[in-house]
Amino acid sequence: MHIVWFKRDLRISDHAPLCAAASAGPVLALHVMEPALLAQADVDARHLGFLVEALDDLESRLAALGVRLLLKVGDMPQVLDALHRLRPVSGLWSHEETGNLASFARDRAVAAWCRAHAVPWRQFPSGGVVRALRDRDDWSAIWLARMTPAPLPPPDRATGVDTTGWPAVPAALPLVSGADVRDRQRAGLRNAQTLLDDFLVRRVIRYRRGMSSPLSGGHDCSRLSPHLALGTLSLREVVHAVWHARARWQAEPSRRHADVALAGLKSFESRLHWHCHFVQKLETEPALEQRAVNRLYDGLREPDFSPALHRAWCAGQTGFPFIDACMRALIATGWINFRMRAMLVAFSSYHLWNHWREPGLHLARLFTDYEPGIHWPQVQMQSGVTGINALRIYNPVKQQLDQDPDGVFVRRWLPELARVPRALLAEPWRMDAVQQRESGCVIGRDYPPPIVDHLAAARAARARLGELRRLPEAAAEARRVFALHGSRNPAREGLPARARRREGGAGQMDFGF
Repeated sequence: MHIVWFKRDLRISDHAPLCAAASAGPVLALHVMEPALLAQADVDARHLGFLVEALDDLESRLAALGVRLLLKVGDMPQVLDALHRLRPVSGLWSHEETGNLASFARDRAVAAWCRAHAVPWRQFPSGGVVRALRDRDDWSAIWLARMTPAPLPPPDRATGVDTTGWPAVPAALPLVSGADVRDRQRAGLRNAQTLLDDFLVRRVIRYRRGMSSPLSGGHDCSRLSPHLALGTLSLREVVHAVWHARARWQAEPSRRHADVALAGLKSFESRLHWHCHFVQKLETEPALEQRAVNRLYDGLREPDFSPALHRAWCAGQTGFPFIDACMRALIATGWINFRMRAMLVAFSSYHLWNHWREPGLHLARLFTDYEPGIHWPQVQMQSGVTGINALRIYNPVKQQLDQDPDGVFVRRWLPELARVPRALLAEPWRMDAVQQRESGCVIGRDYPPPIVDHLAAARAARARLGELRRLPEAAAEARRVFALHGSRNPAREGLPARARRREGGAGQMDFGF
């Protein structure tokens, strides 16, 4: 019996472990819901809801190959023990996974079980992430070499394991904190493929223009991020689809939309590259989920953490309409565009001066597309603790005027501000008593006043971080961080070389998925 362990690669195409195991002998496909992992502070019921939908879809596709998907609940080594007693395990096959520290510890326990039972565990690379990477110098070349071969088709044939008489699948799923949300994205290959095809044929024309605003981002971005996070589609499948679309648009006789589409494809492909670039950071240094990548920033904000300010930020009750609308939209739908994600982290980190760990966990629970390898390096970057990236402190008033000038987004998610005059919607605290009564929004009763002076808070944060960056040891620590994690390919990965030298590392970017 050869077990193919499906973790976050819930597909049958471009699945090297499945193809290899099918050639080796009878296959049992396995997914294990592990209570210890589902109890982690970064997990929410919306993740479980999306996962269950993806597993249902995977089960039907594996059944068409003659392979059963076995769903178990328990710790992975104990599950392997039970299966090994039912029928000896000849091999365990899976993709490499870059998850949180808990999944990292679980993988070490699985490796120990395999050694103790003389079961070979063959792990295959996932995307462009390189296990045991020595340095970053050749990483971009490795990424391209990984992406260039055509995606693997599903195996032509597979012999499933006869599980007649085996214990039934679990009747109940593990309990997970939070509640699923009605308006999150839906899982499954058909939904993923529809999004990809529609994006490459139609929406890519609006991609670069529409990705920054929450008004347009939900329609103009690809929306593939949750499918990439759970592996409904492989990154290589998406990259090849982009390359094929580029050839089609290059052959388009009319240049009216073709040039815009090609520019959009170029931006999107660079974000696919960035996807692996950031996951590689967590693969290289798993501890950065909990500890600042730049040691100088340890202890910077921890003593000043304000639970009250954090609760207001989590609930979308900061008194800054654009911040609150973005947070409430994210709570309700599980998605917000990247620029707004960065703004939410920056507001918590700079204006509220709260440490990034608890806000990062809150956002992780809300993102249907939570990908630890992207999430934690991004949270650190947007909170200004890498020492190699430019500080991006967003003015919440200006962002609303720029990204939602008519207040459509804010009024949708903050109905208490529906009648506030447009000229005051970004700063409702400026309404006088008469305007508050006429708009039906009394500040302090119907909507909170600002919890901080955002201009003063931004100045103070910039000054404190500036002092830290001017310390004698700051340059050496920045060089260490860049050597370990920094981009080596300015042509594909962000700022021009001159700007990279000025900042000491990789540039700012938007994923825009």
